[in-house]
Amino acid sequence: MRATKNWTKVVGLSVALGGVMPLVGADLPGLGMEKAYADVVSRITVAGSTRVEPETVISYLTIKPGQNFGAADVDESIKTLFATGLFSDVRISRSGSTLVVTVVENPVITRIAFEGNDRHDDAVLGATVELQPRSVLTEAKVQSDTQRILELYRRTGRYNATVEPQVIDLGQNRVDLVFQINEGPRTEVNRINFVGNQAFSDGRLGDVIQTKESGILGWLRSTDNYDPDRLNADQELLRRFYYSRGYADFRIISAVADFDREQNAFFITFTVEEGEQYTFGDINVETTLSELDPEALRGLASTQPGDVYNATAVEKTLEDITVAVAARGYAFVQVRPRGDRDYANRRISVTYFIDEGTRAYVERINVIGNTRTRDYVIRREFDLAEGDAYNQVLIEKAERRLRNLGYFKTVRVFSEPGSSPDRVIVNVQVEDQATGEVSVGAGYSTSNGFIAELSLSEKNFLGRGQYVRAAVGRGEEAETYELSFTEPYFLDRRLSAGFDLYRRSYDEGGDEVHPYQETLTGGALRFGIPVAENTTLGLKYSIYSQEIFDIDDAFTDEDGIGPNLIDEEEAIVSSIGYTLTYDTIDSRLFPRDGIYAQFGQEFAGVGGDVQFIRTTVKADYYKELVPDWGLIGRVGVKAGHIMGLGQDLRFIDHFRLGGETIRGFASEGIGPRDDTSGYLLGGQFYAAATAETVFPLPVIPKEFGFYGSLFADAGTVWDVDQDSVDDAGAGINVVGDDPTLRASVGLGLLWQSPFGLLRADFALPVSKDDADETQIFRFSGGTKF
Repeated sequence: MRATKNWTKVVGLSVALGGVMPLVGADLPGLGMEKAYADVVSRITVAGSTRVEPETVISYLTIKPGQNFGAADVDESIKTLFATGLFSDVRISRSGSTLVVTVVENPVITRIAFEGNDRHDDAVLGATVELQPRSVLTEAKVQSDTQRILELYRRTGRYNATVEPQVIDLGQNRVDLVFQINEGPRTEVNRINFVGNQAFSDGRLGDVIQTKESGILGWLRSTDNYDPDRLNADQELLRRFYYSRGYADFRIISAVADFDREQNAFFITFTVEEGEQYTFGDINVETTLSELDPEALRGLASTQPGDVYNATAVEKTLEDITVAVAARGYAFVQVRPRGDRDYANRRISVTYFIDEGTRAYVERINVIGNTRTRDYVIRREFDLAEGDAYNQVLIEKAERRLRNLGYFKTVRVFSEPGSSPDRVIVNVQVEDQATGEVSVGAGYSTSNGFIAELSLSEKNFLGRGQYVRAAVGRGEEAETYELSFTEPYFLDRRLSAGFDLYRRSYDEGGDEVHPYQETLTGGALRFGIPVAENTTLGLKYSIYSQEIFDIDDAFTDEDGIGPNLIDEEEAIVSSIGYTLTYDTIDSRLFPRDGIYAQFGQEFAGVGGDVQFIRTTVKADYYKELVPDWGLIGRVGVKAGHIMGLGQDLRFIDHFRLGGETIRGFASEGIGPRDDTSGYLLGGQFYAAATAETVFPLPVIPKEFGFYGSLFADAGTVWDVDQDSVDDAGAGINVVGDDPTLRASVGLGLLWQSPFGLLRADFALPVSKDDADETQIFRFSGGTKF
């Protein structure tokens, strides 16, 4: 009897388990048993779907009619359906031999709206979020888009911004999604501190980094907003600054941004360790390639013994040697620098090792993240292509080129293994940024009065890397219209080509310099050819129509009795020319270091009505004299010569010198002139030089951007074309036609304002000619804002 009862219990338990196991089919924990049972259904039905076809739902299932399935298959199917983002709820159950899949569909977005936004308009926010009208709403995507909007506001100085997504049910499984935005006040960088710096002051290091402190003019700029990416970039700028000035052991210990919620401001602290300043010791080149001459390659080194150590010069030497050796047939060459420190004498001897290197090829170059810039604009900055020998030095050079373009917010180039050990994949990850500019220029000068200009420019036109600019200007005595276009890679080579079109009208100046109305209408074709790393050859063809009319009666003689200095005419001037430019200036806006030198010649007479040859040369040298004080020195020279070719040289084509070159004199107030009328004739030769030092003004906070200047200018213009004087008729009395040196000394006040560099100069002539016109005070400035 007991055995019968036990058997009955076993059968009953088996039946009970059998009713559960077909759907559960799970492993039995702790018993070491695998799935004990798998079920089969004859068909699958879908309930609850309205937009999504039942066949689509079934296609995502791992369960198939007529096939065994268990709990793992049910779980995987549910996960797969949720992963589609189409459903907010999924249930799978069994009804007899039928598997029932019940779904609740996510709603469809009818409209996306933004409320409370003022800093960014709806178009910008709409491009920021991923969700779009007619897309399916999911909680994960809503939260992701909320974070995207918050990140946008934080990067534009609204760190306390809040975003609240609201879903408005419209019925029939349709919704409106509204992002309620509270932008909050602008979050500024209240203070930037440097700890551990001895060689350079806080103010000098503040000029190096991009992030700036907020101040009374902070509303005109965005660099005083806290941006974590900009903070990282600032650290790299500080490293390069110190490494290029001899501090090879420099390191940044920390860069901390503390947020003060009460003041709604950040306090940034850079803690640095400068180390000692080094100079270059011995410079050597060694190679394992017997065909190469190390001594010949050492001449390519930009690093010289005794110079202050400069990491940038080391990088350039690596590039130059790599390119030179590769050109000799060593495609896989590897150049590595080794620095030997002499701590006692603070010298670093550098040896450049040249080896054959690992044989690896570029399998593929992937361009990632560019939404506007064309792929070929990015690829052409590489000196290697797919299939070429892989070279890390050339990869780093391309990365620097891409950063210098100014097209991208971020640039990152990294490599990964290819399909085989000798293949490398190069990934170029970029993020496009705005490159267009609508600007208004305003300024004033004592020579031209008030000037206003409206211009539209785009340096990455249609994502092709082309530069386009259109401008309209208006002044008290001038009106200008200009259009320029430049293609930086003409014929798919590193050659620039472009054109300029313009029309300029000048009213009568009412003085002896410009006693007539003038209209210039013309254009030019330009070509730029790189000769060396910092040297460019420019070629130019120019043609314009010059119309002169409404001449003041005192300067022309319609009766043929007195002198005729100016003729009413409409002349065509057609010329070709070239310039050779060497440029190592560190900044166009406020140079501190480098050389800018240019030699050029222009030949007029390629057709047209005017024939002359004009030669000019100029050079400027900038140097930080006392970097810790921000003391900058500048020495500049310029000179020129012009002569007629087969015809007399018109007075309006002569050189005229004045306060724009030698301060203390009126605009075009120096040179030969007609003593009777006072008309400035000009000369065929001129030469000028200047020496200047610029320094921050003491006491005044540096954030105001005020600088002082002490300068000395000297120069002269002479040798009016005597044939032109003779042809003008009787009555001309030329004065001041000799190379008497004019000179002046003075002081200036410069302001690095949000409107550009403004300056006022006070100069006292210390050497002049009796016919010269002086001007003690001169003011000029104005730029885009």
